[in-house]
Amino acid sequence: MEETGLIVRPGLVVPEGELSWRFSRSSGPGGQSVNTTDSRVELSFDLARTTALSGVLKTRALERLESRLVDGVLTIAASEYKSQWRNREAARTRLVALLRESIAPPPRPRRATKPSKGAVRRRLDDKKRRGQTKRLRSRPED
Repeated sequence: MEETGLIVRPGLVVPEGELSWRFSRSSGPGGQSVNTTDSRVELSFDLARTTALSGVLKTRALERLESRLVDGVLTIAASEYKSQWRNREAARTRLVALLRESIAPPPRPRRATKPSKGAVRRRLDDKKRRGQTKRLRSRPED
């Protein structure tokens, strides 16, 4: 049986039970249905208490998403579509993207390098040539 939930990456699935949905009326244009349908969607995911992420991934996600969390809960609102279903899909997509980005391994540290002697020499020669060109453009002294 296939596990239902939000597939973040192969081998990492957030169970549907850990996702919490809230619906409300969306602001903005919508025609006749604007005041009758709850098309705005809020998707909440308790990152601090989740069992879907291992210790290392959870710590990494909590650190990187710290500014977006309220009591360890990540909330995503979607209201750009008239349809509640499309807003649900947009919220799920955004949550997956945020989680993927936050659990990605840190980039390799940059190795400091210095320009080769040939590159330094070429750069200085170019500067001298440019200065010479500018000097030749000036008015000759009488």
